[in-house]
Amino acid sequence: MIELDDVTLTFPDGDGRVTAVDHVDLVARPGALTGITGPSGSGKSSLLAVAATLIRPDSGRVLVDGVDAAQLAPREAAALRRRSIGIVFQQSNLLPSLTAREQLLVMNELGEPGARRRRARTRERADALLDSVGLSAHRHKRPHQLSGGQRQRVNIARALLNEPAALLVDEPTSALDSSTGAAVMQLLLSLTAELGTATLVVTHDTAQLAHATRTVNLVDGAVQNPS
Repeated sequence: MIELDDVTLTFPDGDGRVTAVDHVDLVARPGALTGITGPSGSGKSSLLAVAATLIRPDSGRVLVDGVDAAQLAPREAAALRRRSIGIVFQQSNLLPSLTAREQLLVMNELGEPGARRRRARTRERADALLDSVGLSAHRHKRPHQLSGGQRQRVNIARALLNEPAALLVDEPTSALDSSTGAAVMQLLLSLTAELGTATLVVTHDTAQLAHATRTVNLVDGAVQNPS
């Protein structure tokens, strides 16, 4: 579970500071997908970065699996991300020379100590995830051989490799056509329910969130009209 408790984030702006996240309270529960929407510049990506422990807020608590990430040193926050958080960025950022399967396998080598003894389990997990996202038949293809939707599916599978408690997704459909985007959102919904992750999805496309457990609308960094 991820819980943001009275979180505020500001950035320098000339002689003053601009507020990107304004006293936000938000809970993402296991097995539920929470959508975050709002106009451009409303603070959606900043809020996601705080939840992902990539940015420390000015004030408030960021609880990830019961740990207050806002109080952690950078090295401790990085360890928490590896252990408990999966992040799907807007761009898939796949390594051009690696196959779809290898994109997942390499995450084990970049994780906690003990990669060698985890390799057999990682191979099994990678194959199961690629099957879950419908890419078993494409696991030996490299990024240039995959469509945009397929690359995003690899991106999602990679984020789930370490069985994170929370999955944070930034604009997963922005570079996809409407039908492919709908399929990716449906995949996120089904994987969230199946794997029990607490999923936060930032998107500008409210139509894609019709089946979300909850939708939060941000305006000027503050939550407006939660549903």
